[in-house]
Amino acid sequence: MDRVNNILDEMLKEEIPAMLLLQEENIFYMSGFKPSGFSILVLKDEPLLLVSKMDSEEANETSRIPLQEFNSFKDLKNMLNELKLSKLGIEESMKIGFYNKIKNNYNMEVTDLIERSRMIKTSHEINSIKKSISIAEKSFNKLEFKKNEWELAAELEYLMRMNGSQKEAFETIVASGSRSSLPHALPTSNKLEYPLLIDWGAVWDNYSSDCTRTIIETEKQEEVLNICLEAQKEAIKSIKPGISACEIDNIARSVIKDYGYGDNFIHSTGHGVGLQVHEKPSISSREEITLEKNMVITIEPGIYLGGEWGVRIEDIVLIKNKAGKLSKLPPVIND
Repeated sequence: MDRVNNILDEMLKEEIPAMLLLQEENIFYMSGFKPSGFSILVLKDEPLLLVSKMDSEEANETSRIPLQEFNSFKDLKNMLNELKLSKLGIEESMKIGFYNKIKNNYNMEVTDLIERSRMIKTSHEINSIKKSISIAEKSFNKLEFKKNEWELAAELEYLMRMNGSQKEAFETIVASGSRSSLPHALPTSNKLEYPLLIDWGAVWDNYSSDCTRTIIETEKQEEVLNICLEAQKEAIKSIKPGISACEIDNIARSVIKDYGYGDNFIHSTGHGVGLQVHEKPSISSREEITLEKNMVITIEPGIYLGGEWGVRIEDIVLIKNKAGKLSKLPPVIND
């Protein structure tokens, strides 16, 4: 219950007497129970997990927090009314429909307290991410590049499942030829062309991995990929506790800009990885969060020549006194 007590201490500092958690990753993070249906975790002096009858058996087996079955919104409302709250903390991700049901009853404050706590990983979380990376890379190494985009994505997802992944961390990106200039292009029936950009991830013990490799064919593609590799190398080399996320973004972006491709780097440099494949902190020009030990982030510079082709390299790094790649896959892949 150390994690719960730490969060309750932070809530006390922020003068939040109670908080509602509806996001399944936050509920799992605090309780150890991963909901399959609608659940609510009420964080207060004596936390309580509200679950449906469908989830109650599994919740009894896995939750660190006492639970109670609930059947309607009225059950939650009655419990909150009994607390006579001066303020109620809510997540940034709360859906507008639920918000509208309670907005007139309580003085609510949006807080990212749980998401900030999740940025710092425990040794167990780090090991789960490492295992997830291992599964993803082992699966990638067995691929045969003789199919269309759909078939290649399906094969990679099948291999990850066979190697122990709970599911795919996200819908696998396979973008070949001119479609590689679309950073998040989903696979089609197109035959494989080059460059071939693949972005994929596995999940182990609810923790995700995220990796991108671009297989190139021409000298020009190799030249541009090497620029991305240089940007990634300089960014990783600069990461240490105390530096801001936006500084790291600027370092990677400056390398690409110096080669004349600044306008072709059209997304942030990276993001946190954990229970969600994209979580805090964002490694972007707008993110002033200071990086700390035991954060796990991606560094993923890319250059996209609209309508022609694009390349990206992405690896997960762990921050200690400096940053080290957790990925073992070579940066340059030969078909």
